[in-house]
Amino acid sequence: MSSNHFSRLQRTFSRAGIAVDYRDGVYHLHNEVSQATVLLPQSLPLEEKAVNQLLAFASVRSPDGEKGVCKACATPDFHPGSVAPVGSVVATDADFVIPAAVGTDINCGMRLLTTGLTLDQVAPHKTRLIERLTRSLLDNGRDVPVHTAAFKALFDVGPAAFLDAVQGSGLWSSCDRDRLQAEIDRCIGLASFGGNARHAPQAYTGARHEVFRDPCLGTPGGGNHFVELQVVDKVMDRHAAYRAGLKAGEVVVMIHSGSRDIGFHVGGRWMDRAKAEWPQGLRHPRSGLYGLSGSLAEEYLEAMGVAARYAWANRVVLAELVRKDMAELLGATASKLVVDVPHNVVLREHGMNIHRKGATPAHEGDLALIPGSMGDHSYLATGLGHEDWLWSCSHGAGRRMRRQEVRALRGAANQDENASWQCVTLREERRIEEAPQAYKPIGAVIDAQESAGLIRCAVRLKPWITFKA
Repeated sequence: MSSNHFSRLQRTFSRAGIAVDYRDGVYHLHNEVSQATVLLPQSLPLEEKAVNQLLAFASVRSPDGEKGVCKACATPDFHPGSVAPVGSVVATDADFVIPAAVGTDINCGMRLLTTGLTLDQVAPHKTRLIERLTRSLLDNGRDVPVHTAAFKALFDVGPAAFLDAVQGSGLWSSCDRDRLQAEIDRCIGLASFGGNARHAPQAYTGARHEVFRDPCLGTPGGGNHFVELQVVDKVMDRHAAYRAGLKAGEVVVMIHSGSRDIGFHVGGRWMDRAKAEWPQGLRHPRSGLYGLSGSLAEEYLEAMGVAARYAWANRVVLAELVRKDMAELLGATASKLVVDVPHNVVLREHGMNIHRKGATPAHEGDLALIPGSMGDHSYLATGLGHEDWLWSCSHGAGRRMRRQEVRALRGAANQDENASWQCVTLREERRIEEAPQAYKPIGAVIDAQESAGLIRCAVRLKPWITFKA
């Protein structure tokens, strides 16, 4: 970074009351009440709005001032969010939580599946495969009946009880139940989520033994969510790739989705609850952000667990829809789950509550998924458990342009006819808003985290067909 550029940056932040220093690829930021660090290469911009949001979260305390944030940092996909900045990681005391630091898309996360087939085997069937998956994933062609008793089992007991409770009709008649049960252990953080059906919307649990065809279950959702067929482009750590069951040239399925309406229900209610619990007569925090302590913190984690378990079920259904279509069309029955990882959730780790907003757990030895744009590579990486970065890594490349900015670009929706990837969507605005130029280059984001010791890359994945709702 040139001295002139850094001096301008310092002056800009100084006017906002923020001191900034840059050492070894890390921004050290502080104002009069809080401090934070941001891992960011020189080639990527440090956005003032995101910095203000991060420092605001770093300042959150309980009304008595005795509990609050222990540490705040951000990964290289760092950019502004609606309330919390995306790419941020905030650690709080063990009995303190900040619902707004997670927001409403609770347990938004990634799921990666093998298919057991190579691109050479799948490519001749591309047209028919797109037709089938478009109907299943985007055009309401799925049949996923779930009894309310099964949803209650999910929320009250957990994922294994849900799989035992769903009946063998519709999609469930084609599922390998033993495989699904075994795959639960490959879902990072899932076992730690609590739950109680009283936190779910009444429609999911109200009537006993009533079949409920949930309009959200098995849908990717809008924005940057997707289901993408990718190809293993490069093996960078052959031992990790072998353990993951991945080989060069194989077609894999990456799914990015969250908790849909249940997440909005839980997240919205608890952000409002946190504000309502602030003591009357006490000045509200300048940031407008509120935490919860003690029994209220426990209750929030229980409610969050309901949405988190639903997000897992949503990704399971999306995966099974793809498995069903590929099995019927291509005879692909050897699919295996590589990993399922959350990146919008609170997890209890190392005696703290680690809030990740668009950031992925990266404990030593755990697998992490870091997607680029639909025109750029994605990566499977192994976490190295870096304490300074709260055992985390980025959840993707991160946006560099707001959606309204991308819409203003003429030709943003046009795809190069020679491109090796294709976007399938029923909504043209989605193709525009999620155009590759809207995202940071994934290479710089990955290199910064490898250099800093957060991750070790195992496999590089190339996009082939992306389905966006």
